[in-house]
Amino acid sequence: MNSSILKYIPKSAKSYLTDILSEERISLIVKKERKTKHGDFRVLKTGECQITINSNLNPFRFLITLIHEIAHYKVYKIYKGKIRPHGKEWKEIYKYLMLPLLNPNIFPKELLPYLSSYIKNPKASTDTDFNLSLALRLYDSNKEKKYIFEITNGSRFKIYNGRIFMLEEKLRKRYKCKEVVSGKTYLFNPNAEIQLV
Repeated sequence: MNSSILKYIPKSAKSYLTDILSEERISLIVKKERKTKHGDFRVLKTGECQITINSNLNPFRFLITLIHEIAHYKVYKIYKGKIRPHGKEWKEIYKYLMLPLLNPNIFPKELLPYLSSYIKNPKASTDTDFNLSLALRLYDSNKEKKYIFEITNGSRFKIYNGRIFMLEEKLRKRYKCKEVVSGKTYLFNPNAEIQLV
């Protein structure tokens, strides 16, 4: 295991992660920020298994993401890619790996209710859980990020790839926006990161 990855997670979780990874043959790589994902798991052409995690994540999001990807690795070892990536098998392994971490020595007590709720039925990304995503945001070093739920109807914004949209209205769970150039309508989750223009 690449021990340098341990500097990115809460100190109190280091021995747990060391135990989980000590006998695994997996490459762990910390990458620069990627706008479309926090981390990923892949099997390389050589057969080597690799996990990458973004370096800009706060320690709690980094740990949650790392466990997410380790769960993919463990599912791959058992099923060799014959099941859905975020199916019931992955959910069970993810829960199993996360449960020992759900204590105030590792995560702030304010995060624990949101994290407990999330792991009951974890999704492909923590960003799809609005409450957890918002709670994790409090621990980010970059406080200048804006989210779509923070702006008003008629506001123009751009997303990570430079495309410009106008917020039209809030629907029940998502935000209806029109792309300025094409006029096409898109729906955004409330915690979509945006930049006002």
